Amino acid sequence: MTVNQALTALVNYAEKEGLIEKEDRIYALNSVLGALSLDSFEPEECGKPALEEILACLLDDACERGICEDSVVFRDLIDTKIMGALTPRPSYVIEKFREAYAESPEKATDFYYNFSRKTDYIREYRIKNDMKWVTPTEYGDIDVTINLSKPEKDPKAIAAAGKAKQSGYPKCQLCIENEGYYGRVNHPARENHRIIPVTINSENWFMQYSPYVYYNEHCIVLNSAHVPMKIDRGAFNKLFDFVKFLPHYFVGSNADLSIVGGSILSHEHFQGGNYTFAMAKAPIEKSVEFEGYSDIEAGIVKWPMSVIRLRGDDTLRITELAEKILNKWRSYTDEEAFIFAETDGVPHNTITPIARFAGGKYELDLVLRNNIQTEEYPDGYYHPHPEYHHIKKENIGLIEVMGLAVLPSRLKSEMAQLREAMLAGRDISADETLAKHAEWAEMIKAKYDINADNITDILKKEIGIVFSAILEQCGVFSRDEAGRAQFIKFIESV
Repeated sequence: MTVNQALTALVNYAEKEGLIEKEDRIYALNSVLGALSLDSFEPEECGKPALEEILACLLDDACERGICEDSVVFRDLIDTKIMGALTPRPSYVIEKFREAYAESPEKATDFYYNFSRKTDYIREYRIKNDMKWVTPTEYGDIDVTINLSKPEKDPKAIAAAGKAKQSGYPKCQLCIENEGYYGRVNHPARENHRIIPVTINSENWFMQYSPYVYYNEHCIVLNSAHVPMKIDRGAFNKLFDFVKFLPHYFVGSNADLSIVGGSILSHEHFQGGNYTFAMAKAPIEKSVEFEGYSDIEAGIVKWPMSVIRLRGDDTLRITELAEKILNKWRSYTDEEAFIFAETDGVPHNTITPIARFAGGKYELDLVLRNNIQTEEYPDGYYHPHPEYHHIKKENIGLIEVMGLAVLPSRLKSEMAQLREAMLAGRDISADETLAKHAEWAEMIKAKYDINADNITDILKKEIGIVFSAILEQCGVFSRDEAGRAQFIKFIESV
């Protein structure tokens, strides 16, 4: 494909997908020429190539002409600039969203999600490379994904970022000032990014989609102000206000303490979407009743982590009870259960809350969290323990709490290498890359009669089982009889 063919195809794509009108073609083309530092154009027959192919052609040419470095970070800065030239202004997108919302919330999110895909803000051609599967467990079907869509910086980009002038604008990647921002080597470009205003708890918030889409219609709800995460009754009210705005979406918050936060704690935000996680499907295994709240269904959820579910018609009553549970948990200590509200003045207890509308009632799941660290577990006691770090060492945040393992990209190549090494009977402990998996691999070989036909499925299954075990380690109350009694003791204290 020639550059002229790619330019012709790009403008055709933008008109076909409704990003521009027929009358905008020359204006849009000239904007793209400016983004690429091109000074001429001749239209050429081009067929209907995919957007990925069009952008690749234009980026290859830009690299050859010295417009940008040939690495993923620099190429992303340029292709976002290209698409930004074709992306309508925020006012247009907001107007279209509101027009669709007048018909139904579902039509509004359908429009906005598809728009975010068409502008290449959501890079579908990368997301399709993510590895995804489901592992059945005693808690239900656990989702597993090895994320390959978030690009890793190469040495050139890392070096350039180190030399780049440090900027406090935008303050973080969740600030509203990212909308339309041109980006830099140490901050992603967002010229093709548009956000939707939402009023929740009488505050100005915004909604956007995650460019990495870990699950269907993965959205982020963010405070218009750069204020830190805070779990309180106000947060519970905000979650329910969003669910009332989009009843087909769930929404949840990471906790407000490090280690159990698993996210950007400096900017208040939630995550939601049009997806039903395993935790949402998990049943109540023990019903409980809180005094004075007989109108609220409550119980302990059958889940590896310690979860209290509240269910009812009146969200104000649910949040009132949730606040009581939160306040009690903040100050709760049970040495026998190894739960300490604080040590040396450092608080440890908080909650990861998730809200949804299901079965005609509002639900709020309260996941009890604790971030205490010990000499044996410096990364956190209620955190993946070292024996599982070969699979996942990172924090367990909201998405994982609900039953979706987001695993590091290194696992794709490591599992492929491990598969071949196990089939060949090689000494895995002698392999520098695979040695961390050696003990796990021996366990698998003892457990199964592996062969070339079944080993891939077995490795996937065992990764899911490891993740389920990690969630159990993150549960503040153990899943045995003693742990159940300690959980009930806490509930009775409320």
